[in-house]
Formats: sequence, structure tokens, C-alpha cells
Amino acid sequence: MKEAASSTAVVEPSNFALVLRLLGMTWRYRWGCLKVLGAQLGHLALGMLGIGLTGLGIDALRHAVDPAARAPAWPGVLRPPEEWGPVAVVGSVAGGILVVALVRLLLGYLSGWWFGELLQGRLVVDLRAECYDRMQRLSFRFFDSNASGSLINRVAGDIQFTRLFVDGVLFQMVLLVVSVGASLCYMLAIHVRLTLACIATMPLVWVASALFSRAVKPAYKEASELNDSLGQRLAESIRGMRVIKAFSLEAAEMARFEKANDTLSRQQHRIFRRVSVFVPVILFLSQANVVVLLAYGGILAARGEIGIGTGLVGFAAIIQQFAGQIAGIGNIANTAQQSLRAAARVFEVLDAPVQVESPSEPAPVQPLRGAVRFEGVTFGYGNARVLEEVSFEVQPGQCVAIVGPIGSGKSTLLSLIPRFYDPAAGRLTIDGVDVRAMELAHLRRSVGLVFQESFLFSTTVAANIAFGNPGATQEQIERAARIAAAHEFICALPQGYETILGEAGVGLSGGQRQRLAIARALLLDPAMLLLDDSTASVDPGTEHEIAEAMEGAMRGRTTFVVAHRPGMLRRASLILVLEGGRIVQRGTHEELLAVPGYYRETALMQSGAEEAA
Repeated sequence: MKEAASSTAVVEPSNFALVLRLLGMTWRYRWGCLKVLGAQLGHLALGMLGIGLTGLGIDALRHAVDPAARAPAWPGVLRPPEEWGPVAVVGSVAGGILVVALVRLLLGYLSGWWFGELLQGRLVVDLRAECYDRMQRLSFRFFDSNASGSLINRVAGDIQFTRLFVDGVLFQMVLLVVSVGASLCYMLAIHVRLTLACIATMPLVWVASALFSRAVKPAYKEASELNDSLGQRLAESIRGMRVIKAFSLEAAEMARFEKANDTLSRQQHRIFRRVSVFVPVILFLSQANVVVLLAYGGILAARGEIGIGTGLVGFAAIIQQFAGQIAGIGNIANTAQQSLRAAARVFEVLDAPVQVESPSEPAPVQPLRGAVRFEGVTFGYGNARVLEEVSFEVQPGQCVAIVGPIGSGKSTLLSLIPRFYDPAAGRLTIDGVDVRAMELAHLRRSVGLVFQESFLFSTTVAANIAFGNPGATQEQIERAARIAAAHEFICALPQGYETILGEAGVGLSGGQRQRLAIARALLLDPAMLLLDDSTASVDPGTEHEIAEAMEGAMRGRTTFVVAHRPGMLRRASLILVLEGGRIVQRGTHEELLAVPGYYRETALMQSGAEEAA
């Protein structure tokens, strides 16, 4: 039932809007985030404490060796008793450093555990479920204009990149700000002028980061589009492997895949080249501070203005940590662009309008009789009209056959009945009620549908037949299979109804797959049956068997059949002939054979072909 569709242009949100939305998403998990952030901040604070204790230990040791050297500047709470000797002082400092390291180890473990629990155990799982739930509620229009490879990439890959905003951007930015602030406070407390000299390169770092983010944004967009294209080519190649092998085109398909793969690889390399230049430049600018420290700080230490331990060594450790955090800006900027691009694609799915849904106050639910009426129905995909002013009426229990050339709108007409789409103009009623006023689930469960291409799930035969009613009994499943002339071949399978089918029903013939799909539709005992050329994949003998078996199933039900074979058309009480989206003929088989037109020509051709066979 799939027709060509034109995709509509999507206005991409700004980075600011994406960041606000991602912050809102993170706020839903605020307690978990605060727990992780608290552990990481504690880990950072203890690292600073360890650096301070190391500096004090060095100054205390130096002062013990040379009493003329600058005495350690003990904070009030850490000042040792006057009666302690040098060994006791240095030993206590070393013990303190060991305790700090052990506590840091514990906080690092807890932080990693809580992080995994928060991101992979909750955020990713919830976001993936939200996307899948949204897809289940979207109309066919969305899937007509979005390739399956792209949608799989969004749910599988882009959600993982989206969560990088939390751990790779938001948390890292908070830690960066806190670390830089704590480092500045430590350094300013020791020597103001030395601190200002050592952070002179920071403005250059911020400017370089802003320019880098602006430059790589379009590159990441192109990379995600190329990745979608590659995924789609892979999916199509797997689905069409029989066709590829039948025409011995394995080498040609491999060449096409390699071309798409190489195109994506070249694009990724362009991004990597920019990243590989940006990160070392940022690291160089931050490491330049060490040169300033050794030159200017060495002079200050020689003059006795700062200590060797808490001054020069402590400064060096802080600057190294500071440099690492500043150099991390490059990774943060790179990760931010990845996560923002991925988030835009994920939010595009979550924001896709649910064009077909139940009304807020649906009509009372009651069993449908199957009186169907089309009143001036017009429908199209984008600017392409498929149905034009279609009007007809069907009484409960009638069998209506729809005939017409390819692209005349036959499948589209059927898809309007269960509201896979809504008309652009006119209306469709069942039992006098506009379908748009009905509760959607009730409407669709009242319609049994068999598509042109029957899709089967990778589960048991019984589960496939009972897909619409998982609680069906074995007796109900077998009854539906018998009506669809499927019981005999099912019993011949290795495990009968418990045989597990391969992907999409691989291993079954087209006719067998179609009969299972018919059984699946009949199990619900629907008021209406929609058969979209459901006997096209079976041989004439099997078609006759199915048609005879289904007469009982169609009795008392309104049935719409898209068909071309005279065997099915003779059973219809009304035949509609579509051409160019309009009804050009209507009547019974005998009536339409008596007048010139598309139906008579097609029926005569079909009859001649069957006689020749």
C-alpha cells in the first residue's frame, strides 16, 4: 500500500534551542545527575587537596633540612603540634595523601557505577522507548518520507550520541568551570601576578573553540546524512540479495557499497583532520603556561616570595591539571557538535506530528456493520493527487472489487478505510459515522487487512497468525488457518504451528506467506476485510482453493478486494474501475463486460491468458 511521497523540508533548530531542550531532558534525571556530579566534584576536590598536601610535605621536608628555607604555610586545621619532629610531620602528610587517594578511588568507582546506571540504564533506554513509541503512533506519511535505514540509525546510533551531551558536554563543562575556579583560587592565594601571567593564553583558547564549533557543524551534518545513505544501501542489499545473486551483480553491488563507504570515510577524515589540528593547538596554548611558570615562578622562588613545594611544585601540578581541563575544551567542543547534530535528528522523530489519531471525544464504541460511504474523497502525497472526487456507497456484507492500472490509486483507496491516511477533502463514513470521529484502535481492529507484500515476524507460525490477538486459543488459530487454506502446509512444517519462521518468513513460498497473512486477518473476526491483491503471489490452483475457502469468511462481512483475476472479480457484487484517481466505471462483472473500457479489455486478456495456460 505504499505510494511515492514527497518529503517536506524540515527547518533545523538552532544550537541554542537544542541546548535548552537537552537541558530540559537532563532535568528529568536531575537527582541521578546530582549524585554523579557530587561524586565527581568530590573526586576533583580531593585531587586539589592531594596537590596541596604534597606541596606542604615538600616544604616541610626542605625546612627540616635547611631551617633557613621558607617555612611551610600550614592552614590552621592542618598545622601539626609544635612537639612533632620532621619525621612525624612528613609521615603524617604522607598518610594524609594516602587516605585522600583511597577516598578518591572510592568516589571514582561510585561515579563510574552511577554514571552507567544513569545514562545506559535510564536515559538511553527511556529515549529509545520514546522514539519507538512515537514511531508506532505516526502515520504512513512519516514512513513514506523517511528511509528505514535513517530511522534505524536515529534510534540505535543518534540516541547514543545524544546522551553524550550529558557526560561529554554538560558534566565536563561543570567540572571544567569548577576546576578552573578552584585552580584560580589556589594560585591567586599563592601569588597574584604569577597567576595572571600563567592564564594569559585563556582568551585565545576560547576564541579558537568558538571558531572550531562553527566550522565543524556542517561537517557533522553531512556525515550523518552519508551514514544514513550507507545504512539504507546495506539494508536494501540484504533484502534484495536474491535479486543481486540472480543477476550475478555481487561485484557491482560491492563496488557501490565501497563507494558509499569511502565517501563517508573521507568525510569523517575531514572532521578528524580538523579535530587533530584543533586539540593539539589548544594543548600547546595551555602548556605554554608551564614555560611562564618555570621562568617567572623560578625567579620568585629564588627570591623567597613563594615556596618550592606549595609554590613552584604546587603551581606546576595545578597548571598541569588546569592545562588538561583547558585542553579538554577541544573534546567538549567536538562532542557538543556530535551530540547536537544527533539530538536534532532524534527530536525530529519525537516532534513529528501524529497526523492520524483518535479524537479527544470519540464516537461511542459499538460493533461495526460495515456500511461504507465515500463522499467526494480527494487525497494526495504532497502536490501529487492520487484520488479525485471519489464517491460510492457499499452496503454491509457486500464484496467490492477495485480494478485499475498501476498508480491509479487502488491501494491508497483501501488505506483510507482504516485511517492510515486522512482525506485531503471529502469524507469517509462507516455506519454513518465519519472515521475521523471514531476511536482509532476500535476502527482498525474491526478491519482485517492483507497487504500486497505479506510481512511475517521472526517467531512461531501460531504467533504470526495470532499477532492481532495474542490471547487467541489454538482452536481459533487453526480455524483461521483452515479458512485461509493454510492448515495443511502448516502441519507439514517440522514443528507445525510451533515452527519458528526465519526473517520475513524466509523459507516459505509467496503463496504460503500470503495465506498466513490472510489467516492473521481472519483471526480477529473483523467486520470488514481489505485484500490488496492478496492472491497475486499464488498459482491458479491455490487461488481457487483460497477463494473457495474465503467465501464463508466473506459472507456477512464488507469486503474490499484489489484484484485482476476473473476468478475473484466474478465473486464481487460491485466492481469499481479506477483510472487517474477517478472512478471511471462501476458495476458487476457481467455489466462491465458488456461495455467497452478498461475492465473489458483487461478481463478478456486475463481470460485468454488463463485459457492459454
